[in-house]
Amino acid sequence: MKERIISTIFMLIIFIPILLMGNWPFYILFLILSLIALHELLKLTNKIPIFMKLISYLLTGFLVYQSFNSKILNINLSISLLITFLLIYLVFLVFINNQDKYNYKDAFYLFAITLFIGISFGNIIRIRNLNINILIYLLLIAVCNDTFALFTGKLLGKHKLAPLISPNKTIEGALGGSVIATIVAVLYYLNYLNEINNIYILIIFTFFLTIVAILGDLIKSSIKRYEKIKDFSNLIPGHGGVLDRLDSIIFVSMTYILISILL
Repeated sequence: MKERIISTIFMLIIFIPILLMGNWPFYILFLILSLIALHELLKLTNKIPIFMKLISYLLTGFLVYQSFNSKILNINLSISLLITFLLIYLVFLVFINNQDKYNYKDAFYLFAITLFIGISFGNIIRIRNLNINILIYLLLIAVCNDTFALFTGKLLGKHKLAPLISPNKTIEGALGGSVIATIVAVLYYLNYLNEINNIYILIIFTFFLTIVAILGDLIKSSIKRYEKIKDFSNLIPGHGGVLDRLDSIIFVSMTYILISILL
């Protein structure tokens, strides 16, 4: 726990000034984080040729770069761009010509993780460009939910939430984290954004996003359990890797953008 607290303080010292500055510092930080996150997913399948991994780094960087200076919240890519990405991965089936080193499953895996990382990290940058207070609101949902779920679960937890995926998580912890995160995030929204006429809709929407944060964490845990790993990496002492730390905000921000588009 001591190691986790020290790492958290260190991360905040680095992240808060960059968050406030925005622009190039924020973009560079999340570009680096996106490439590290991609690396963590690439490590799950070591047989893929290095050349194909390098292509994924380049395409992910390209997707994140599209978000620099953009204030448009979207997850849309042109059909031609998607087809181009997919063809790049598929065409190397012919050139590599070795099913043991690279097959169609590997191609689709690279295609999927490149889009997932590139779009999700890119859209966090877009949210920051649009309004820093929206990003802080979403961060409060993810961070408070995770933090208070841990403490509430230790104090009151009796019923397992998803024992086969994450044995330590409890229903009481999840509920406590969701309620407290909702209160904190709603209060922040009302004080610094106040762009909604109906507070009840805001509360329901925020609570829904806390559920998304929990699901994001469980999805991460499910992948790690399947791969039989404790963390995606040991980059951050006490926390694990980039995906271990940012799983909730990735899913919360993507959901926020999806709902914003639909509404």
